[in-house]
Amino acid sequence: VAVLAWRLGADVATERALPPGRARTLALGTGLTAAVFLPLVLHSVLPDSTMPFAALVLTVCLLAGRIARDPGGARLARDPSDTRLADRRVIALGIALGLAALTRNEAVWLALGWVLVSRGIARDAGTGTTGWVRLVAGAAIPAMLVFAPWAIRDWAAFGSPLPGQALTNALSLNGTDIFAWSDRPTMSRYLAAGLPTLIGLRWDGFIHNLVSVLLLPGIPIAAIGLAALPWTARGTALRLLTTFSIITFVSTTLLFPVATTWGTFLHASAAVQVLLIVSALLMLDRLIATAARRRAWTRPVAWLGPVLGISAGALFTAALLPSFGRDGNAVRDQYAALPAALAAAGVPIDANAGPVITRFPIWLAEATGARTLALPNEPPAAVLDLARAFPGTTLVITAADDDELWPEIAGTDPIGIRCFEPVTLTDPGSGVLNDIRVFRIICP
Repeated sequence: VAVLAWRLGADVATERALPPGRARTLALGTGLTAAVFLPLVLHSVLPDSTMPFAALVLTVCLLAGRIARDPGGARLARDPSDTRLADRRVIALGIALGLAALTRNEAVWLALGWVLVSRGIARDAGTGTTGWVRLVAGAAIPAMLVFAPWAIRDWAAFGSPLPGQALTNALSLNGTDIFAWSDRPTMSRYLAAGLPTLIGLRWDGFIHNLVSVLLLPGIPIAAIGLAALPWTARGTALRLLTTFSIITFVSTTLLFPVATTWGTFLHASAAVQVLLIVSALLMLDRLIATAARRRAWTRPVAWLGPVLGISAGALFTAALLPSFGRDGNAVRDQYAALPAALAAAGVPIDANAGPVITRFPIWLAEATGARTLALPNEPPAAVLDLARAFPGTTLVITAADDDELWPEIAGTDPIGIRCFEPVTLTDPGSGVLNDIRVFRIICP
């Protein structure tokens, strides 16, 4: 991502005809700032989709910028004898777009951004609707071919090639709705919450996306970049990235206000952070160049902006990353100790055992190789129904949480008392399993 950020900075500098020294400084400063920027460094060491998606988004945006500066694919429409659908850059853009769709659902906003941006590219090339169709179709066909195997797999496994979970997330009223089994989000339940509640959810989502995701992790560079966007996010090099960033922010805030507080915008925002870095360094470059001109400085000081970006990024990363690391080590130690403790308790889990219902399905599956099901925040009767739907399910693993029903409800609900037998774990001595609660399902 840092290398792609460097290339993006170089393209922006070239497009704006900056002097060679300032252009090199801006490009290198963008890459180095991205390399030490806390939001990007943090997600580079987490096993999620954030950074792969960011790399693919930036690849698509870089290709789009170069196509916009030399729209050969659109110009094909001027030559009726040329039967090519699109040039290689458009095809490459489509392949990267398909890979992005395999990574995160937010790729649909990237595709929409390309549809909007390519309209302007075709207009600038003088090819009109024909050129626009070629640009869109030339990217859409390879993108769909890349995505098709996954869509077929979804169709076979879940009965639909579409991301149904994403549509359900739009009707969530709280974060745990993502794991719902018996009480799944519905339109009627959603509307019954009332207009004040629905507006409040969107306000919470807006504040979360703006402050918790964009501003605080990347302060002060993110704040400078965001404030400067109206003046810096112009031109072909940043057109698609800016369009994608705006659509993603608005859609996650308005359409998925609850899900976004659990990470929807966060995991799609790394490319947006790169946009803020470029914007901040562009503004700093402009301010420094203006000051140098007015004060008649004899030496260029374009390096001051990148030094500020790199220093601020490195300072906050060095200060905050260790605490994140300690938290990560605690989670690692917990799941490393869990399999042995379960085996000692007579309920071993592994890839050959039946599915395990857990509040941490991804973590548990990654650490143990076991098949996992998400624990819904619902009464024991619903959890028992989930277990019956997946034969061989005999365990529930969760942790103490004051905001959710489990594990306390297993000891207060009649079905919980009768059907969910507590399993005593032998802690290895470090206390890492103190919060873990395990239940054996004993009802048929």
